[in-house]
Amino acid sequence: MLNACSFLLSAWLIRRMSFAEPHAANRPPLRARELVEFTPILEGIRYIRRDPRILATVFVKGGIGLLGANNVLLPILGERVFPVKLAGLDHSRAALLGMSMLMGARGVGSLLGPLIGTRWAGESHSRLRIGILAGFVIAAASYVCLGVSTSLAIAICAVVAAHAGSSTNWVFSSTLLQIYTEDRFRGRVFSADVGICMLAMSASSYLAGVAIDFGVPPRAFAAAIGLVMLVPASAWAVAIYRTRHL
Repeated sequence: MLNACSFLLSAWLIRRMSFAEPHAANRPPLRARELVEFTPILEGIRYIRRDPRILATVFVKGGIGLLGANNVLLPILGERVFPVKLAGLDHSRAALLGMSMLMGARGVGSLLGPLIGTRWAGESHSRLRIGILAGFVIAAASYVCLGVSTSLAIAICAVVAAHAGSSTNWVFSSTLLQIYTEDRFRGRVFSADVGICMLAMSASSYLAGVAIDFGVPPRAFAAAIGLVMLVPASAWAVAIYRTRHL
């Protein structure tokens, strides 16, 4: 219900905004054959490849998507590893509360990360880029910490920190893409951006489920995901260096 209300609030806010889209002005109505016309998609791909800043930034959410395993890991960790042990709670209720605490921690981190990060970065392009690197490193370290944590309190702090980092990366990468991209290509760039992210999230969630079904301890998989997050962190560090003069 809260999620549905948030969409209504968003719709109200957007309705009060004025939009000017000169790149779409005077275009003819959409024709049926354009639904199977892939030339605009190919133009978008070529456009992304031409600008190394956009090419690097469009993969940031794909790196975030590697944390998609949390959709599998957090409920299992809450049930098997961190059930809340309170008087009067049977195992099923303790497990449910453990899941809720970890999933709630993810939401708290996702809320706090961009609020804190944006106050620091402001509109500075260099700080936005450095903030993305910091977000990857924080997420990596936090998932390793989650994997070795021995108490629910430590696990909650790790999840808050990890998803503060990942949500900051989401906001910062979206901001940079808005800045770098020409109006007429923005829809195609963001389609690629989110598409890569969803692919990474799906693959990560699937692999987490398969690994746990085959007996991999969920804490070990959480630590492994943290180490894997160092790959996009390293790739982004290289991208920052190579595009530092652009």
